[in-house]
Amino acid sequence: MIVTTKDLFKAAYGKYAIGAYNINNLEQCMGLFRGCLASQAPFIIQISKGARSYTNKLMLEGIIRSAEQVFPDAVFAVHLDHGDEETCMDCINSGFYSSVMIDASSKPFEENIAITKRVVDAAHAKGLVVEAELGQLGGVEEHVKVNEADAKLTDPAQAEEFVKRTKVDSLACAIGTSHGAFKFTGSQGLHFDVLEEIQKRLPGFPLVMHGSSSVPEDEVRRINIAGGRLKDAKGVNADEFKRAATLGVTKINIDTDGRLVWCRVHREHFILHPENFDLRPPGKEFMTAYADFIAAKNEKLGSAGQLGAVKAAMGIR
Repeated sequence: MIVTTKDLFKAAYGKYAIGAYNINNLEQCMGLFRGCLASQAPFIIQISKGARSYTNKLMLEGIIRSAEQVFPDAVFAVHLDHGDEETCMDCINSGFYSSVMIDASSKPFEENIAITKRVVDAAHAKGLVVEAELGQLGGVEEHVKVNEADAKLTDPAQAEEFVKRTKVDSLACAIGTSHGAFKFTGSQGLHFDVLEEIQKRLPGFPLVMHGSSSVPEDEVRRINIAGGRLKDAKGVNADEFKRAATLGVTKINIDTDGRLVWCRVHREHFILHPENFDLRPPGKEFMTAYADFIAAKNEKLGSAGQLGAVKAAMGIR
């Protein structure tokens, strides 16, 4: 069942975080649903601007609608990730999405507020939920590119003002994470002091962590053994997810790790089976591997085992 992110946040706040996973195709969608049902976790499907144009937005939406019928016990939201104003409005008017993210974080503070407020007004008029971003994460994710020197942590005082003026429903905060596979090169980590201050100023308000893939060393190692050329990198320590959840983080975005699993499975498959030219065997292997990855990630988020409680809170049978 498709629900709103606001409903999921109410159930999760202060206890655990909801995994928000980006998908682009059938295999990712199947693995995601299987993994979340195996771990009994509610979840958020994220569709990026790039994913909507990979084939056609209606194709991906059709896959998700079909998955809802194939997996009737699943409880999830459908969310636009990193939308510009035009894309947000298109999604709001489509009647399909539970929530949208307007990312005007690269704009000056006042312009970010103005753009976000327009999206919020349009979304709320149709009962949809809006996420915005304040501060700037470094790294690259599709059309979003920020040099590390230009990355800026979220200012807690600005966060309080931003939320009050825009009436946004959740806020993505820059607390030291970054997009892509190459997040940390040394001993850097999450700025929990920033999170603590934002939570004090916005008690009970849902916060979001972007760029939160862990970039597992074993996945990178196996990809490189199978012919890849990924540099050594360190992602977000997944053991810190639950601490972030106690500080108001209710949604944690994970995209890169899923791509690494896809890359590893396919590279290894074609090395082990050079005679194969059928896309289905590696596809099946990936769906199983991705489901296992999702289930393990939900354990780290604390959302595993919460599906029954979420259904009860929402009156879902």
